[in-house]
Parts: sequence; structure tokens; C-alpha cells
Amino acid sequence: MNEYKAVNQKLTKGIILMIILFLSNYLMFSQERLPATFENPSSELKVLSYNIHHANPPKHKDRIDVSAIIQVIKDSDADLVALQEIDSNTDRSGLGNQAQQIGDALGMQVFFAKAIDFQNGAYGVAILSRFPILESKVYKLPSKPETQGEPRVLAMSLIQLPDAHSIWFASTHLDSQKEDTNRILQIEELLNITNHINLPVLVAGDFNAVANSPVIDSLDSLFTRTCTSCPPTIPVQNPTKAIDFIAFKPKTFFKIKNHVVIDEKYASDHLPVLATFQW
Repeated sequence: MNEYKAVNQKLTKGIILMIILFLSNYLMFSQERLPATFENPSSELKVLSYNIHHANPPKHKDRIDVSAIIQVIKDSDADLVALQEIDSNTDRSGLGNQAQQIGDALGMQVFFAKAIDFQNGAYGVAILSRFPILESKVYKLPSKPETQGEPRVLAMSLIQLPDAHSIWFASTHLDSQKEDTNRILQIEELLNITNHINLPVLVAGDFNAVANSPVIDSLDSLFTRTCTSCPPTIPVQNPTKAIDFIAFKPKTFFKIKNHVVIDEKYASDHLPVLATFQW
């Protein structure tokens, strides 16, 4: 009987030891796979929208200065970045993949969406993220053929936030012609695309339209902008108009902590817009 108890106790101890070793290895493996950005979750999210003018400082016609754009984004401490007017391997930009150059320098994940072929490369919009990009899509935005408007796109990436929430983040650049014709078509398509998405959506970009215009009124019908009396974003010298915006839905998911326009006059012909959210 005593021998049976001794054997039974040894078996029990062995099983317990195996369980402890299994759990230790599992926890160690889980920690190794956990992204560094997830180790100290924050309830704040900083979002930057920036039309970078293909990294061409407006006072220097033939200069490409990607490092200046990198510095602006670095100083902003943004978690998510929507970029517009960005080159990929074009002749004028020295054949550099600007989105990837910026992302690599900042340790951010990158999604580039081509709007047009340009000078042996591509030109469009991009998304940068400190957090994992789970999926990305690009949508062509409509325009009336007779207007001969430049093709425009909506880039969207599914982002996994540190608290395991997922959101869609979008970057866009609407038509720049004087009339609203194409912009109205494009904002309507943007709303059609995002209206039935159940997850929270953040959209940022150069809308080439001001508050109280038909375009921004349409945006406001589904999204909440991070500003109401928005500081101007163009021109960089003595700016007079706000056409760069960040907006979100649903209204209940995020709380706006602040909205600022960064006073950076060298790197681009637009001022960058930074919004801080809490959730």
C-alpha cells in the first residue's frame, strides 16, 4: 500500500512539473511574439495628416528632401500617418520609394496606394503605422471624364491597436480642380465605402475643400471632424484656408483630446495636421 502511495505521489509530482514547464514555455513564447509597441498600451492615439508635395520644399524647385518630412513626422510622435502627394520610384524624386524610406527611418509599417503612373514610377497616397497593419485596400475614386481630372484613390488599412481593438485608417486626396464636381463624386464614394464598415474608421487627407462646402458637409454627414473652427493649412506662409482634415466614426468610439496644425513652413506646401485621440 505504501509503495502504491509513493508511486502515485511521484506520478502526481511529475504531472504537475510537466504542466509548470508547459505553461512556462507557453508564456515565454507568447511574450517573445508580442510586438514591442504592445508592451505598454496607451489609451492615446496620435494621427497625422500631411500632404508632403513629393518631399519637394516649395522654395526649392528642384530639391527633394525626404529627411525633412521624416523629421516632421518624428517630431509629431504620430502613431498613424496619412500622406498625400507621395512619389514611388519616379525620376523627379531620384527613383526613391518615398513611403518606404520614411517608414524605414521611423520604424513604421507602410502601405502605398498608387493613384497614377508618373515618370517611370508611381504617385499617390500612403499610410504609415506604428501598429500592425492586418490588411490593406485601395479604391479608385470616380470623376467625370469630360473634366479630365487626375485619378484619385482612397487607401485603407486595418490597424490592430495595442488594446486589441482594430480600426480602419484611410488616407485620401480629392480632386484639385476649381469646381466641386469631381470632389462631390469622390466624397460620396468614400461615404459609400465606409458607411457599412462596422469597425471604427479614421479618415485623413487633403480634401481640397473648406468647411461648409458641399464636400465637407457630406463628410460631416457620416464622420466627425477633429476640429470645427479649423486652423488653416495652406499656404504655409500666412495660411488662410483649412483643406486638410482628420475625421472619424462612430462618434462614440474616440474622444478628441486636441487638434493642432504644426507650423512647419520648409518641408512642404501644406502644413501638417495632428489630432490626439483617447479611447
